[in-house]
Amino acid sequence: MNRSPGLVLLLTACLPALAGDADVLDVDVSCNVDAICRFDVTLKHGDEGWKHYANRWEVLSPDGELLATRELAHPHVNEQPFTRSLANVRVPSDLIEVVVRAHDLEHGYGGKEVVVKLPDLE
Repeated sequence: MNRSPGLVLLLTACLPALAGDADVLDVDVSCNVDAICRFDVTLKHGDEGWKHYANRWEVLSPDGELLATRELAHPHVNEQPFTRSLANVRVPSDLIEVVVRAHDLEHGYGGKEVVVKLPDLE
């Protein structure tokens, strides 16, 4: 078999890009009357191992203020999509919605974000 070294190099160079960005697929949020909330977030990412995986998701105010971060301690290669939770998140009482975004080690931010309406606290 005759293989072109240039073709093999080109295909190998493209491999890290195959996993793509980390996408937020779904967010379930519940809050108590004190605006302390729990977020259950479902992510999808083509985790490839320790050098390329979705390593966190974040809750932000609509103007970009970071409210909370859920670190993901390991790759989820064989568990896609997956859901992880974060409780005891204090949300400013004047907010009616938040943004949830994900991050991966290779691409950073850039995947699908979800805007979530917060439940009424009354």
